[in-house]
Amino acid sequence: MTSQHEFDTDLAATRATPEYKAALRAYEPAHELGIQIRAAREARGWSQTELANRAGMRQHAVSRLEAGDVVPTLTTLKRITAALGAKLTVSLAA
Repeated sequence: MTSQHEFDTDLAATRATPEYKAALRAYEPAHELGIQIRAAREARGWSQTELANRAGMRQHAVSRLEAGDVVPTLTTLKRITAALGAKLTVSLAA
């Protein structure tokens, strides 16, 4: 069995690799969007199921979005923001 120290050491080594850092950067926007979606949903007192029903989606899809597990398409974001009565803003920064 792996000790906690060995696990922590292996994890630190993995997180130090260029591949891990690149993957983290790639999913950072998805993670941030997930945080915003969850906050908006919770501000309305809705469950994930409620948001999913209003957006024409399944609950597990909302769960994955909120967790940042997937990079949503613009179409999906439009459905979510419409269901929330929110405005979708997309921008590029130098």
